[in-house]
Amino acid sequence: MDFMIIAQFSRIFCDVERFENDADEVMAKVGMGATYERFDNGTVLRTITPALREHIMNEYYWKHHNHFTNVVKEKLAKEGSCLIVDCHSYPSTPVIRDLDKTSIRPDFNIGIDSFHTPPQLIEASINYFEQKGYSLGIDWPYSGTIVPMNYYQKNDKVHSIMLEINRKLYLEEPTNKKSKPFFETQQIVNGYLKMLRVLI
Repeated sequence: MDFMIIAQFSRIFCDVERFENDADEVMAKVGMGATYERFDNGTVLRTITPALREHIMNEYYWKHHNHFTNVVKEKLAKEGSCLIVDCHSYPSTPVIRDLDKTSIRPDFNIGIDSFHTPPQLIEASINYFEQKGYSLGIDWPYSGTIVPMNYYQKNDKVHSIMLEINRKLYLEEPTNKKSKPFFETQQIVNGYLKMLRVLI
């Protein structure tokens, strides 16, 4: 059985993809940790007091992650393994705070983890996008993939891979208006997810 876990709030408000502790999160150095304090251009977004941070982390960050962990736990109990596909998109040109400033970006990117991403998932991803005529980055321009901390580096039955889509494939950047290739891109992504299901 498949589950979709979607944060019901903006990453600017609470970024559930960041590490809990700012000391562990590289983007916290520029005010973009789990609770953003600055915009991409460095201007102040808001002041995060200890009380506000505690409220956001307890009511949003941890509620999201606890639900995520429980879904993985249930999947493991029922089927013995679990595949997480961590889905994102990225702009066709780097933003100011991007760590990778390479101007030419791939059509798709997969983020991997040496413990949680089986080699067959990487190989199948490369073959899939190559056959469809798309370029693919591996941990480029963004790297890694999410795993609940209860299982991170502990349970190799929890598999995870990140899929990121270049927004030029489905949006009229910088707007949120769908572009002509939107539905074609949607079919490509659905085909990829279908392929992953039969591998794990």
